[in-house]
Amino acid sequence: MKITAPTLLTITAVAAAVAASTSARTTGAGTAHLPAPVSDADYRPVAMAEVALGRLLFWDPVLSGNQNISCATCHHPAFATADGLPLGIGEGGIGLGPARRADPDNPPEARIPRNAPALFNLGAHEFTVMFHDGRVEVDPDAPSGMRTPMDDDMLTGFSGVLSAQTMFPVLSADEMAGQVNENAISRAVRQGRITGDGGAWDMLSRRVAAIPEYRQRFAAVYPAIAAGRAIGFADISNAIAAFIAHEWRSDSSPFDRMLRGGAPLPDDAARGLDLFYGSAGCSTCHSGPFQTDHGFHAMGAPQIGPGKAATFENHQRDTGRMRVTGRAEDAFAFRTPSLRNVTLTAPYGHAGAIADLATFLRHHADPRAADADLALDITLPAGIGPGNDMAEFNDPQARRDILEAVTAPPVTLGDGDIHDLLAFLKTLEDPVATAGRLGIPETVPSGLPVERR
Repeated sequence: MKITAPTLLTITAVAAAVAASTSARTTGAGTAHLPAPVSDADYRPVAMAEVALGRLLFWDPVLSGNQNISCATCHHPAFATADGLPLGIGEGGIGLGPARRADPDNPPEARIPRNAPALFNLGAHEFTVMFHDGRVEVDPDAPSGMRTPMDDDMLTGFSGVLSAQTMFPVLSADEMAGQVNENAISRAVRQGRITGDGGAWDMLSRRVAAIPEYRQRFAAVYPAIAAGRAIGFADISNAIAAFIAHEWRSDSSPFDRMLRGGAPLPDDAARGLDLFYGSAGCSTCHSGPFQTDHGFHAMGAPQIGPGKAATFENHQRDTGRMRVTGRAEDAFAFRTPSLRNVTLTAPYGHAGAIADLATFLRHHADPRAADADLALDITLPAGIGPGNDMAEFNDPQARRDILEAVTAPPVTLGDGDIHDLLAFLKTLEDPVATAGRLGIPETVPSGLPVERR
C-alpha cells in the first residue's frame, strides 16, 4: 500500500504521542515537573591554569597550622568528597576516611561539630549560600559582596562565596589550625589576629609564597602578582575554588542523560522519580537542577556530638540557621543539601547521626513518627573531647525541641516507596564527578605527603 503524505504525518503524530506518553511515565510526575537539563550556562567559567594551581593547594597540607592536614583530609574523592565519618576529625587525627581516629599521643581537643558536606556542583551560579547554617552567603550590600562570620573585617578580592568558604577551615583549631600552643598560626587565631600583617591568613600566604613553584604558578595565573603584588589569601582561596568548581562538577549521571533525551530510567527508579517529584513531595525543597532550593528547613534531624556553642555557652545543642539570623523561627533549620551522589555520602544529617539512607528517608518523611523508634547506627571514634556525644540524643526534652520545630507535613512511605526512592537517588550518581576530573596529584610543591588513601 502506498502511504500518502497526510497518512504519514498522522502515523508520525501518533508515534510522537506514544513516545510522549512513555516519556511521561518513565520520567515520573510528568516532564513539566522536572528541571531542565544542566548546561555549561549553569556554571561559572574557570581557567585551567587556575584550576591546576588550586588542585595543588587543595591537596597540600601546607595550609594547615601544623602542615599535616589538607582540604582533602575531610573532602576526599575516595569518600565522594566527604570523609565517611559522622563528625570529622581534623587536627589530632590519624588515618583517612572512616578509619580516621584520634592520635593517642596528641588527641583532638574536640570533635568537629558538623558532618563534612560534599563538594559537588559548588561552581554553579545558583550556589550562593555555604555551610549547613548558611553563615557564608552572597550579600550585595556588604563591602566584600558577601556576609560571613568576619563581618566588616572580611577581606575583598574573593571570586565568590565558594572562595570565601575555603578561608574558614584554616582558622578552626579542630579542623586545620591546630591548638594554641602548637604553632604560630593557631596562636594568631586564638588571639584574634586574622587579617592584616602578621595575621593568620597573612602567615599562611607567606608560607605558600616562600615555595618557588607556588610563586611561579601564582605569577602565571594572576597578572597583578606577576607585576609585583604579594600573594594574598584571597588568591589562594580563588584558586582552590576554581579547582573545586571544575573537579567536582556533576552533571553526567543517568538522571542527566535521561533529561537530555537519553535512555529512560529503570522501572523502579522511574517510580521513585514519580514519588520524588510527585506525591512524596521531596521536590518541594529538593528542587531545581541540583535538587536543592538552597533554603533552610527544620526537618528533625537528630543531634549528636558537641553541637555548636559560643565560647561562653555550655551546651551541646545545634540550632542551625538560628545561630546566624538570631530568629526563633529558624531554630533547628539547616540548608537543604543537593542530592547529587547522595547515595555515596553517608552518614546523613547535619551531625551525621544516621548512616543508612533508607533509615534517613523514613525519618525525614515523618520525623515525629520515626523518631520514637530511632536507633542510631553510627559509631564515633573514641578519645575525642570531654563531653557525652549522645547527651542531646538521649535527652527527651532536647529531642522534643528539635521535633517541635518541624513544620513540614508528614509523608507516609512504605517499604516499596523507600526502595523506589533509593533507586531514583542512585541515578544521581556520577562516576566522572566522584572520581574527579584531574585526580590526585603525585606530589605537591611543599613536598609534604599527599593523602592518596
